[in-house]
Amino acid sequence: MDNRLRHINVEEREALLCRGCHAEEWDKVLVAPDFRVEQLRNVRFEGSVTIGSGTFIYDSTISNYTIGRNCTIDDVLRMECRHASTFGEGVVVAAANENGGRSSVIYRELTAQVAYLMTVMRNRPAMVERLKAMALARAEEHRATIGRVEDGCTIVGARFVREVNIEAGASIEGSSLLENGTVGRGAKVGIDVRARNFIIDNDARVDGASMLERSFVGEHSVIDNGFTAVDTLFFANCHMENGEAAAVFAGPFTVSHHKSSLLIAGIFSFFNAGSGTNQSNHLFKSGAVHQAVHQRGTKFGSSAYVMSPAIEGPYTVVLGRHTRHHDTQDMPYSYLIEENGNTILMPALALKSYGTVRDIEKWKSRDKRSLKRDNICFEEFNPFITGKMLRGVDILTRLHENDPEAKSYSYNRTTIRASMLSRAIKMYNSAIAASLGAMLSNGDHRAAKVDGSEWIDLAGQYLPLGEVEAMMSSIASGEMYLDDITMHLATLLERYNDMAAAYAYDIVTALMGHEADTEELEQIKVAADNIIKRMREITEDDRLRDTGLDMMVGYGYDFRDTAEHEADFLNTR
Repeated sequence: MDNRLRHINVEEREALLCRGCHAEEWDKVLVAPDFRVEQLRNVRFEGSVTIGSGTFIYDSTISNYTIGRNCTIDDVLRMECRHASTFGEGVVVAAANENGGRSSVIYRELTAQVAYLMTVMRNRPAMVERLKAMALARAEEHRATIGRVEDGCTIVGARFVREVNIEAGASIEGSSLLENGTVGRGAKVGIDVRARNFIIDNDARVDGASMLERSFVGEHSVIDNGFTAVDTLFFANCHMENGEAAAVFAGPFTVSHHKSSLLIAGIFSFFNAGSGTNQSNHLFKSGAVHQAVHQRGTKFGSSAYVMSPAIEGPYTVVLGRHTRHHDTQDMPYSYLIEENGNTILMPALALKSYGTVRDIEKWKSRDKRSLKRDNICFEEFNPFITGKMLRGVDILTRLHENDPEAKSYSYNRTTIRASMLSRAIKMYNSAIAASLGAMLSNGDHRAAKVDGSEWIDLAGQYLPLGEVEAMMSSIASGEMYLDDITMHLATLLERYNDMAAAYAYDIVTALMGHEADTEELEQIKVAADNIIKRMREITEDDRLRDTGLDMMVGYGYDFRDTAEHEADFLNTR
């Protein structure tokens, strides 16, 4: 705001009264030096109000707000700050566990990674409590009795806006109730939206009579078409319509478009919910205490259902109903299929699916972030999933060795057919070789040292567990503050390729029994390139089956000529 703000003079007051404007105390209304009475019409001011240059306000009631430059406020029933507020910061969100066992504290600069530490790492209670304390302290730093509308905002047709900070370039149009929250830079809040105790990050959109309660909406996320969210954390590029989320940790790119789809008490990431997706977390014994984990890239088919607790590995396709609490986290790229009430696990099968390749590619192309507060690794070949495939091969090999003649095998409350088991070992081994070579090609293994071979997916960022352990210890001991954590994670993101190459080099050394020389490394890279080409040929064949003429059913149906059918099919697809 211009520090030369002035009071409205007597002549201006008289003119404003004629234009239907009133104030409890005109002396508490400050305006820019170039203020003109034409900027106001039918406005009631209560408490302290500041109006920036070029701002127009019509047919509204404003109470205790500082309004920036070049804003438009029109037909707002009440925009008010009735008491001291932290504007959504410091709100406790019971994500992933409805009873609050994984509650997190939201604040303006919250990232997916910090939220994951706060929500998931409950085996490190000192670290969690310090994170929550720092988040609450950050919220208290921003407590104020005056709300803020920054430059270039548009607020039109809203009914009640109470204790809400609205950042530069944001727009609010036709919302019903916004209370105790923050609307980030460039964000949009639309018709009939109701939101309490919330933070909406930069360039996000909440529209279409959607409802938020104790929720965080990440950068460039979309909440639309009557979607309801309670106690939920959405991070970058999520897109939710029509359905419902309750007690959810939604990592980047979590998507649900369909009515009657419910996400509840779970941890999701790069997730896609089919129509009628459902879960249950209440077994009618100890209450709604259970959770499910759907790791990166998991997809639910139409009407798929999972009873918590359960966990699937990355890039798992879930079809049918599953009630036996499966644990397939070390079987990535799998299908889970219901058969006569049993869960059939088909390991590695999704490696042949064009859908998997398409998902990985589309996330990169659909990343609309500008601020990039959340750290995201898009790499298909990475230490996190490679480690899972290595464990998967060990598990499947042991199952076969223990009973070579078996026709099926039981694994963590799922069934694996023998034919699928042997095929999965071959597919995993090929993908492991491809991954190791790709990681060695993308980084310099000599430029980084990795503590241990275990990696995790920290809400979108692949990291060595040793690095995360060290960081959590530093947080618990008071050596790292919120901004330090963000900067440290950004540094690790920059070092990712070299750390991944170092991981791959260590795995290759363990498999070969000696440190590979330059020639051997080149051979590994060349072999990996060849494997990746073969993998792409397989997924391309899968794509061609989906786009082939066998799928021409129902095209050009008004004509009897096959050429007409083909023309309609090709021009459509």
